[in-house]
Amino acid sequence: MSVAVILGGHWGDEGKGKVVDLLADRFEYNVRYGGGANAGHTVVNELGSFALHQVPSGIFHPGVRAVLASGVVVDPTALIEEVAELEGRGVDLSSFYISERAHLVMPYHRALDLAQERMRLGARIGTTGKGMGPAYTDKAAREGLRVGDLLDPASFLEKVRRNAELACARLERVYNAQAPDCAEMLEQVSRWPEALGPRIRDVEHELRTAWHRGSPILLEGAQGALLDLDVGTYPYVTSSQTGAAGALASAGLPPGAVVPVVAVMHAYMTRVGEGPFPTELHDEVGDSIR
Repeated sequence: MSVAVILGGHWGDEGKGKVVDLLADRFEYNVRYGGGANAGHTVVNELGSFALHQVPSGIFHPGVRAVLASGVVVDPTALIEEVAELEGRGVDLSSFYISERAHLVMPYHRALDLAQERMRLGARIGTTGKGMGPAYTDKAAREGLRVGDLLDPASFLEKVRRNAELACARLERVYNAQAPDCAEMLEQVSRWPEALGPRIRDVEHELRTAWHRGSPILLEGAQGALLDLDVGTYPYVTSSQTGAAGALASAGLPPGAVVPVVAVMHAYMTRVGEGPFPTELHDEVGDSIR
C-alpha cells in the first residue's frame, strides 16, 4: 500500500475524522486534499476531545507529517487560532505543513458568502458562511491569493489591497451589503506571513518524492462524495472535488497511485445543509434513531 484515500460516502458527518485517527499511524503523510474551515472532524484521545477544522486528523500521531495540499482553501485567521489551541493543549505541530499552492480565504470572502446566500432567498444552498465558495470562485477566475504569496509580505499586501477594492465594490453595489473595513483587514492579514511562513512548503513535490520512494500516504477528505462539485447533488454541493480523483489532483499524484479508497458510510443517513432529502423521517422513528 502506497497511497490510500479516506472520504465520506454521503453528505458529510460520517465520522471520517475518527477513521483517519484510527489508521493514521500506519502512514508517513496525512494529507487534507480539499475544503477548508467548513470541515469539522472530531477526534477523542488521551489529551481530550478535539474539533479539527483545517489541521489533518493524523496530527496526534508522532512521526506522521500532517499537510494541507493545493486543493484546500486556507483560512489563516481560523488556522492560527486552531494551531494555538492545539499547541496549548500539548499537541506537537512541528510536522504540520501547508502547500504554497493552496488558496487563501480572505475576510471579504466571508462577507461575500453571507451576502450571496442572503440574496438566494428561497433557493439557498445552506453554506457555512465561512467564505469557501467565493474563495474557490476567485481561484477559478485566476484572481485568488495563494499561501505562497505570504512569503513576500509587501507584494502580498499590495495584492490584498487590489482584490479587496473589487470585492468591497461588489458587496456594496451588487449585494447592498456592508463591506469589511479595509484598514482593519490589512492590519489583520499583515500578521499572517510571520505566523504561517515557517509552515509553507512545496508540498506536492514532497509528496511525489515520497510516493516514488514508496512512503505510505493517507489522503483525507473533508466533505462527503455527494457534495462533490461535479458529480454530487448539484447545486447543493461544496465548491471542490471531494472524491478520490480530486484527492490525487490536489496532491499532485498520478491516477494509478491509489490503493485503496475507503468510503466511510452512515448506518443512518443524514444530510448537511440545504437540498432535497426524500428519505428523511419526520416522525417519532426518525427522532428515536437520531
